[in-house]
Amino acid sequence: MSTSASMSSSVTAPPPVPVDRAVSTGDAPERATVRRQISHDIHHELSTIMLLASMLSSAPDIGPDSRERARQILGETRWLDQLHRAYEDSVAEPDDAALRAAEPIRLDAFTAEVVAAMQLSTFTRISFVPHEVWAHVDGLAFWRVLRNLIGNAVRAAGADGDVEVRVEAVDGWAVAQVDDDGPGFGAVPPGMASLGLGIVQDLAAAWGGELEIRRGVLGGCCVQLRLPSAPPPAERRPGGDP
Repeated sequence: MSTSASMSSSVTAPPPVPVDRAVSTGDAPERATVRRQISHDIHHELSTIMLLASMLSSAPDIGPDSRERARQILGETRWLDQLHRAYEDSVAEPDDAALRAAEPIRLDAFTAEVVAAMQLSTFTRISFVPHEVWAHVDGLAFWRVLRNLIGNAVRAAGADGDVEVRVEAVDGWAVAQVDDDGPGFGAVPPGMASLGLGIVQDLAAAWGGELEIRRGVLGGCCVQLRLPSAPPPAERRPGGDP
């Protein structure tokens, strides 16, 4: 849950100009310079982490479990780098922030990658039931959706809880469903979960989809994301060219 505090001063000063506004309006070019420098350093550090994780994943003196964790760190850092670049794009071109191109994505394979990474970062038991299904989405945005849905469920279930993730096709919809055995939606104070669901709802609407929240089969919350399903690309259809 976020908190805020107010401070008073005997000297009245104009409110600071947010960095994003400074970049878009040119009110404070020095702020834009600082933002570019910070972004450069963030990309540099992310690249360093990716290099170290890549080296560790292929090191001959570690076991298979450590090797898998190193690979997951590498994958997560790559997503973080993409997310930061998307943020930079939204600052530079705020009117085009929601216009990222969608592409046909196999949601079950995509979800498997996210689930595998989150299974290594929590004590909560996360199970995954996959069925092949495709939809037109932006890959980075769908990654954000999954991280928010599964992350909310993990927090609600707790370290000793269970979360079930399902991806399947139902009546022309590509469905991603997350159940947990926590206390249920609305039973905990609002906070990051509410923000995460707001992100998911906005993206679902942009893709022509729907978001439903109800009591789940595990006794806690069930969040179901429905997107218009799509056929796989021609080259990946059975009998097509590889």
